[in-house]
Amino acid sequence: MALRVGVIGGGQLARMMIAPAVELGLDIRVLAEDEGMSAQLAATAVGDYRDLDTVRRFAADVDVITFDHEHVPQEVLRALVADGVAVHPGPDALQFAQDKLDMRARLAELGAPQPDWARVADVAELQAFLDAHGGRGVVKTPRGGYDGKGVRVVAGAEEAADWFAALGAGDALLVEELVPFVRELAQQVARRPGGESVSYPVVETVQKDGVCAEVIAPAPGVDAAHLEEAARIGRAIAEGLDVTGMLAVEMFQTEDGRILVNELAMRPHNSGHWSQDGAVTGQFEQHLRAVADLPLGDTSPHAEWSVMINILGGPADAGMLDRVPAALAASPNAKVHTYGKAPRPGRKVGHVNASGTDLEAVLAEARAAAAAFA
Repeated sequence: MALRVGVIGGGQLARMMIAPAVELGLDIRVLAEDEGMSAQLAATAVGDYRDLDTVRRFAADVDVITFDHEHVPQEVLRALVADGVAVHPGPDALQFAQDKLDMRARLAELGAPQPDWARVADVAELQAFLDAHGGRGVVKTPRGGYDGKGVRVVAGAEEAADWFAALGAGDALLVEELVPFVRELAQQVARRPGGESVSYPVVETVQKDGVCAEVIAPAPGVDAAHLEEAARIGRAIAEGLDVTGMLAVEMFQTEDGRILVNELAMRPHNSGHWSQDGAVTGQFEQHLRAVADLPLGDTSPHAEWSVMINILGGPADAGMLDRVPAALAASPNAKVHTYGKAPRPGRKVGHVNASGTDLEAVLAEARAAAAAFA
């Protein structure tokens, strides 16, 4: 009987697990939030991932649970573990991807390099931090933010007054120093339940309005010492947090040469989409191998350079699929991945991968294919 992998969340990450699951002989099943989501081909249930009874019913028919996102409540996750369900990554790890204050505190315990930060419960505490850090800072809501949501760069504490007003009793915001970085990097690590792990090449990520727009693998112009430091940090965090499955560690490289941890994601991640077509083992297959406790795959790149371009927004005057032929014609070397989502400004509706020996040529090919969806 095939091992049954249940994925909570019906978005594009679950969608892109379907093909490698079939190839590995795994029976993949998805609990989607709504009908018609990206992963509808494998959606065996539709329901609220916050409702314990709904999740329990879904988990009863699978051998292991994993995730398309990190938003399943801790009480639901811990109830599944108490029921004897294999949950990867487990709640003890996921809490640090769910709450940025918890993440910062735990990373400090692990000795991971990170920006100066503080827990601030009111305007006065935030202003004190800003005054001590050059008058500006990055304020974040600890839970629920992604793709630039729940993040503000502020030059005065009153700019976050509405967020403070919305806090519940005992709650707080996270404030971080505004890091003068020269580039953003990401390190991915895959880890099995027994501790075996593999790392992918460090990549450079380029953001647009808080959303990842481009990824270059490997990160160009980064010296060997910084590459090894990023890889070391990724491995240490995966082990220290007991992560199972894919872990993405987003980092800043600063003007003075430091590598600082920015964010964590415990699932396949935008920074690893290049590996679908650019590595021996893509991140979606690797995630399934890890959570199913199968031997991990080779992470070596196929080519000297790989580039991923996100398709953001999509065409306003036509469906995504109507533009695929033009994208393929524009760049026969590119691989187009659509998500089955309706176009909407700023929305991730697909991505394009390209690989080759000349970085500028690869960038041009990927951008040409992505431009067909503008």
